[in-house]
Amino acid sequence: MSSTGADGRVEFYLDGWVEMDGRRLSKEEVQAAFGADPLAPTLFGGEFFLRYGEWTARDRFGIRDGPSPAGTLTRYGEVVGEVDPAHPAGDLEAAILTAVELRATDDTAVALSGGVDSALVAALAQRPAVVVGLEDSHDRRLALALAAACGIECDAVTVTVPEVEEALREAVALLGTPNPVDASIAATEIFVARWARDRGYPWMLTGQGADELFGGYARYLKSPDLAAELERDRLDLPRQVARDRAVASSYGTAFSPPYLDLRVAAAARAIPAASLIEGGVRKRPLRTVAERHIPLEFAAAEKKAMQYGSGIWKTIQKLARRQGCRRVADYLQMLGEEER
Repeated sequence: MSSTGADGRVEFYLDGWVEMDGRRLSKEEVQAAFGADPLAPTLFGGEFFLRYGEWTARDRFGIRDGPSPAGTLTRYGEVVGEVDPAHPAGDLEAAILTAVELRATDDTAVALSGGVDSALVAALAQRPAVVVGLEDSHDRRLALALAAACGIECDAVTVTVPEVEEALREAVALLGTPNPVDASIAATEIFVARWARDRGYPWMLTGQGADELFGGYARYLKSPDLAAELERDRLDLPRQVARDRAVASSYGTAFSPPYLDLRVAAAARAIPAASLIEGGVRKRPLRTVAERHIPLEFAAAEKKAMQYGSGIWKTIQKLARRQGCRRVADYLQMLGEEER
């Protein structure tokens, strides 16, 4: 395929956005930087796929889709560099503030569950938000209370059992018989992505990545080797990003996770593993930051993952039993076979 246009100019394409040193670059600035130095994208932050002639580059976590591997710079399809701005381990609060500010543009909204992760993002972004859940679900109540306390406009999408079943079938079709956790997360995200599409938001800010970076899972409290378990979970983040991207892109939107900003990841990795769950409090460093930006009751609140707090997981379990399946995994297998 030719890398030049009919007028002889080198073709340039950018999907997403690029930043350097905490400032978003215009498309023209990105093109100029790439044109001046083909290795310039190795220092790009943001969420992007770009092509300049025979060169391509993609953001570190692969948040934007593209034909090249996540976090790589390629030439003629061969990997020649790694996209990694290599941010030093700086102040966590400053990193989060910058990450949210970079993403909280006029065309974004926030997926809010009421937990500290998304609550902090929503409070800092001050963008419209949406919460998904069954009537009277924990997430719905908590998110609406947080939104009222922080002056955030928040829509509540109340889902029904038939709608959950439809979303689950869609998740299976998208992901190809996923495991129960991925299926329940994707089913929940489908409602968020659909809302974003209907409201015209091409980007949805999320709290994804906070549990892996800051020690949010309950199992961490009993882990015999917390540092190793955290590292395994962090290495799984690109796979989770791919799952979320598949859901969002099917509705013409994208999930944008500020906690996966590389400066935030660097700050989190510098915190000793034991400090993340100090005193038996999960995500303690993140909660400490949140206390300065949201009411204490929300910064300190323990919350289940969105597929649990929304009531969607319990609904999926009921649907499985209704079909005579003792395990959700068996139900998903059945749905997958129906799709084929």
